Amino acid sequence: QVQVVESGGGLVQAGGSLGLSCAASRNIDTFRAMGWYRQSPGNQRELVALITSSGNTNYADSVKGRFTISRDNAKMVTLQMNELKVEDTAVYYCKALVTAIYEVWGQGTQVTVSS
Repeated sequence: QVQVVESGGGLVQAGGSLGLSCAASRNIDTFRAMGWYRQSPGNQRELVALITSSGNTNYADSVKGRFTISRDNAKMVTLQMNELKVEDTAVYYCKALVTAIYEVWGQGTQVTVSS
């Protein structure tokens, strides 16, 4: 059974940077994709960034050019967030798309951007 755990959230001022990490319980090389999602109060969970097993990436329009998703090693994916905005405030979740029908979510980490 796969587990993923996020870390790195916190409080940062607008314009600042923050890095999030997602550690998987086993090698992610065979996973279809790893993704970061976020959810703020009153809003639906939305995709922030995705990286596939082949290394292709996809970003939400709102974070393009500011956020970067990368696969750091066999078990970790990171999300580097630069030029943070107040509207980036949310709980950020890591998702492992292990197979087409098996996905695993982390517990989430809070990111708060102050003005």
